[in-house]
Amino acid sequence: MGTPAFPSLGKHCSVEDCKLIDFLPFNCDRCNQVFCLQHKSYTKHPCPLTNQIDVTVLICPLCAQRVHLHPNEDPNITWDIHVNCDCDPSNYQNATKKKVCPVPGCKETLVFSNTIRCKDCTLEHCLRHRFALDHECSGPKKSESGFPFIGVLRRSLKRELTPIQSSNGSVKWCLNLRNSALSLRASAEAGMQKLSVATNQALQKAKDGMMMGFGAGGGQLVEQCLQCPARFSNVNALIDHVEKVHEDPVQKTCAVVTIDICPLCSKAFRDPVLLVEHVENHENATR
Repeated sequence: MGTPAFPSLGKHCSVEDCKLIDFLPFNCDRCNQVFCLQHKSYTKHPCPLTNQIDVTVLICPLCAQRVHLHPNEDPNITWDIHVNCDCDPSNYQNATKKKVCPVPGCKETLVFSNTIRCKDCTLEHCLRHRFALDHECSGPKKSESGFPFIGVLRRSLKRELTPIQSSNGSVKWCLNLRNSALSLRASAEAGMQKLSVATNQALQKAKDGMMMGFGAGGGQLVEQCLQCPARFSNVNALIDHVEKVHEDPVQKTCAVVTIDICPLCSKAFRDPVLLVEHVENHENATR
């Protein structure tokens, strides 16, 4: 068995009456034995595990459903379980009824090769009635609720789109759709115009606020009063503003006044500068 170059090539068939040497043997995926070409199938050799791959299916005449027969179970028991638990006779019409083109007068059965779904009305038609003019298309679905002008479009469609049964229904529907589109466009232009006006007003207010942020000399107003929204370009202007506007005149009169006494003549002065000048004049007089 085999060749000098391939000594392990070829095996004997496992069937007792055959024992044929096959150089390309077949291995059974159930009993894991080797067989020749003649005995490779499950029915040609006595395979003890043939029932494990049984896929016998029965079609129920009551509900048209498939009933799988289990290898290790009596078919009568399997049938009784299906009839008592899963069988639904009302499903027979849906399972056996053939789909037909919905166009009145057309009796063409719809299968995989001759079925076309309309993009507007989402209905399936035959090849002869695949265009909108041929099957009186009802038009596309309504737009999503997130569209900004969905209210205007819905009101326009309710007012203008009416059920049309005549032969030129598609033409009338196109005219109504065109009028709806023009109304929607006018509403959109009006909304954009209002938005433009509001944007210009907001920009003008922002410019006015920026102009108020600069003083008369062109300097930026960086000092703000803590008691009012007024702003000033330097600290001195802020102090003058607080003293003139926010200080209480009663508290001003009752404030403690500092008095400086001359050490030479005991004369009182409120302004230290006047005291210094007085002392200098007194020293010059004594000289």
